[in-house]
Amino acid sequence: MSLVTPTAVGGPALAQERRLVTAIPGPRSRGLAERQGRAVARGVSTTMPVFAAAAGGGVVVDVDGNSLIDLGSGIAVTTVGNSAPRVVEAVTAQAAAFTHTCFMITPYEGYVAVAEQLNALTPGDHAKRTALFNSGAEAVENAVKIARAYTGKDAVVAFDHAYHGRTNLTMALTAKNQPYKSGFGPFAPEVYRAPLSYPYRDGLTGAEAARRAISTIETQVGAENLAALVIEPIQGEGGFIVPAEGFLPALVQWCHANDVVFIADEVQSGIARTGAMYASEHEGIVPDLVVTAKGVADGLPLSAVTGRAEIMDAAGPGGLGGTYGGNPLAVAAALATLETIRQDGLLDRAREIGALLLGRLRDLQARDARVGDVRGRGAMIAVELVDPVTAQPDAALAKAVAGAAHAAGVIVLTCGTYGNVLRFLPPLSISDGLLTEALDVLDDVFEEIK
Repeated sequence: MSLVTPTAVGGPALAQERRLVTAIPGPRSRGLAERQGRAVARGVSTTMPVFAAAAGGGVVVDVDGNSLIDLGSGIAVTTVGNSAPRVVEAVTAQAAAFTHTCFMITPYEGYVAVAEQLNALTPGDHAKRTALFNSGAEAVENAVKIARAYTGKDAVVAFDHAYHGRTNLTMALTAKNQPYKSGFGPFAPEVYRAPLSYPYRDGLTGAEAARRAISTIETQVGAENLAALVIEPIQGEGGFIVPAEGFLPALVQWCHANDVVFIADEVQSGIARTGAMYASEHEGIVPDLVVTAKGVADGLPLSAVTGRAEIMDAAGPGGLGGTYGGNPLAVAAALATLETIRQDGLLDRAREIGALLLGRLRDLQARDARVGDVRGRGAMIAVELVDPVTAQPDAALAKAVAGAAHAAGVIVLTCGTYGNVLRFLPPLSISDGLLTEALDVLDDVFEEIK
């Protein structure tokens, strides 16, 4: 008998199983894809060839009745599980009360409550303030605005392989040209790039990589011109790159010595994803500003900038905000999401998932030389696929493996500057049984693709 999970309070339950009743995609999905082609701009592409009808626990059910194991969580968004019961209940109650007033016009308690919780949860015990927005990119852009207002300086440094969003400024911060930047310039000025610690590729210790990055910054930008350094503690779209130990603390120390604001973009790595509330905690760093989004509201659009009170308050009244920022439904979802993490022990669960994933994927690596690296923390794990002789990135293999997994009913995402990384972001509500079955499918796919 399959396990079941509620998709909504009082609603139907989804069997927690991989089930294929048609080929992928099925006829209804193919019909919807034809409609998409006629109605939706081609720049909005999709990874999976199926259309969702329901989701919960560790599965997504498509319009043809196929049940797919979810190792993507909508790109690290449905961390507590799709339509998690507490979230559905909270959003339903809030929708019945009011859906919008604009916090800047008529404020409401939910916004304040989320700010209080993020002030408490982000690293550091200093006085903090929070401002709420809609998307990760919007929050990153506002973090840069705040840093510039505080320091009176203009320049910003981002890193190789970075991804920070699709607005004009965050495209400038993002390293990868295709598909994010090509043809969309010119970009915001005063953005510079430094080399990241990439242990698999550069072989440097954290201290060595930090010296290299700092030398680049001091030579090409100058601390006297630099408002902020923006970095993902574990890179997301760039390939789930975990910097060598000591790299991040050295950068924080340099920033504090040179009046530079250290901004941690925790859009993908935050909110319990790595087995800590924030990935910054793994090396004990305390960012000046932390950017939160994705998993904080279980699928409703919400993001935040949280940081030192004196920095956050540098922007004057009216300098921050937005019509929908901290929408009542989104903050209700966020409060329920954070409660679910606490009540259901999901930090521990993320670490358990990480142990299972790392064990199985390292076994695969020992058998298959095309798996060059296995890395990540908690439920944010990746494998880098390479030519077994040259170690050059193999994007074609990553694409083939992901496509075969999709056809077999497993949602797997790719990423990486070179397109050669498979990433695993399962919801923390997934069962060990489903996760093991998905990895069994992956093993079979690697055996089939030679």
